[in-house]
Amino acid sequence: MADTRLYISRHGKTMFNTIGRVQGWCDTPLTEKGEEGIRELGLGLREAGLDFKLAVSSDLGRTVQTMTIALRELEKLGTIPYYQDKRIREWCFGSFEGMYDAELFNGVLPRISGIMDASTMSFEEIAKGIQEADTAGWSESWEVLSRRILMGFEAIAQDLEKQGGGNALVVSHGMTIATLAHLLEPERGANVFLDNGSITVLKYESGKLTIEAFGDMSYRHRGAELIAQGK
Repeated sequence: MADTRLYISRHGKTMFNTIGRVQGWCDTPLTEKGEEGIRELGLGLREAGLDFKLAVSSDLGRTVQTMTIALRELEKLGTIPYYQDKRIREWCFGSFEGMYDAELFNGVLPRISGIMDASTMSFEEIAKGIQEADTAGWSESWEVLSRRILMGFEAIAQDLEKQGGGNALVVSHGMTIATLAHLLEPERGANVFLDNGSITVLKYESGKLTIEAFGDMSYRHRGAELIAQGK
């Protein structure tokens, strides 16, 4: 049986990413620059000779759009199984969806939590603060959020392993991927930034996920070189 690995990309840059607005379960499309970044990613992955057996994204439009572009560049569009799993969605920010990031992380959360610098807050503290302040009641508790994220990625790995292992291309979201990394390696704090189109690699073995790479931009950088060379 081949080794089982998940190559997890953060989706391409969107309209809300560009103007600094909170984007959890709400959705905006990739910008032209965002699409170009994922084209770079796809080309870089293809040149690296990676063979993907399965493709999985969240059910939000920005990850579906990202996956379509990446698979097209990999020449895998329509040739490998692809499905969506809502468990690997972004965090739900409830009534704060669409708010400017600075208002939530530098205003609301510090007031709610009493922690003046939101950048020092743990994922659990952020989730608790959002849930306490969310007047819509849509946001998730840390327990629900962390469980659905871990179960979502484990299910993809288990699915792939049952098929004999190999590589899966997965497209998810910045805070979701960072939360997963924290759950696997608790010493990783919440104050991390994953760039659009970065790759985090997880190996699945003996029923356990381990991190082999986190936020790797080398595939995108190589793809950008290939585009500049007219390839």
